[in-house]
Amino acid sequence: MRIPHLPHRGIAPAVDPSPDRHRQGLITTLQTLIALIAFAANSVLCRMALGNGAIDAASFTSVRLLSGAVTLLVILLLSGGRSSAWSTGGWLSPFLLAAYAIAFSFAYLTLSTGTGALILFGSVQMTMILWALRSGERPSRFEWAGLLLAFAGMAYLVSPGFEAPSFGGAFLMAVAGVSWGFYTVRGRGRSNPLAATTGNFILAVPFALATSALTFRSVELSTSGLVLGILSGSLASGCGYVVWYAALRHLTSTRAAVVQLSVPMIAAMGGVLFVSEAVSFRLVLSSVLILGGVGLAIGGRRPKGTNPEELLPKSTEI
Repeated sequence: MRIPHLPHRGIAPAVDPSPDRHRQGLITTLQTLIALIAFAANSVLCRMALGNGAIDAASFTSVRLLSGAVTLLVILLLSGGRSSAWSTGGWLSPFLLAAYAIAFSFAYLTLSTGTGALILFGSVQMTMILWALRSGERPSRFEWAGLLLAFAGMAYLVSPGFEAPSFGGAFLMAVAGVSWGFYTVRGRGRSNPLAATTGNFILAVPFALATSALTFRSVELSTSGLVLGILSGSLASGCGYVVWYAALRHLTSTRAAVVQLSVPMIAAMGGVLFVSEAVSFRLVLSSVLILGGVGLAIGGRRPKGTNPEELLPKSTEI
């Protein structure tokens, strides 16, 4: 008896998710790098504008937020989003964004580029780590050691001494860091970060304009100051924040806080190159401690599992 030929029904090979995961990891790394450079550029552009007296701090903030809002709205419309999508986020995030931007600008009246960036992102880290602990995230022992080392560097940077930064400037930059930290954790749960960031910038403009009105007697404007403010708002702020939010979807609160501490080194290099600032021993040693802590914390991160969903952060929206 002849047995009829049956078509071979093999078992389909399992699809290896590793290439997709690796690709996503590369994309996240690139997004993070671009965002960190943009954040550093904000410090450099602000110091270039305020250090030369090209514009006053309040006007720089208003120009920065207004140009950022216009740029983001254009990007939102070009990407197919509705112009009304930005208006659903409430006022808390815009207030935090404005508080960050205002304190940031006034702090840089007395701080150098690298010192200001160190204080800013150290304060951001502390805020985000405390929020991560409140949300149930638990860093590893190596991450704790890295964070303590970074905090030691921060303490040394602001300790009294000949090369100590201005107390008023340091306090204002710490306020900026806390505001930015809470602003960041609120943004991690957004399903449409572009629309959310656009709305935050638009609604933050009135706070900046009110500050300008209160300080109108000290207004200083020049073409170069306006250009630097526009560059800070359009490129370093608006576009930088959109890229950062995209990266945040694949970063935990701890890692997001830690990687931002690489910004001061980039900012300090920019200050040397573009603002002709000197690099003090205090700044160098603080940077070594802080960035050493960054490397220890990142290198000590334990893998969370093989499920890709486990690599996505839990929402920390407040």
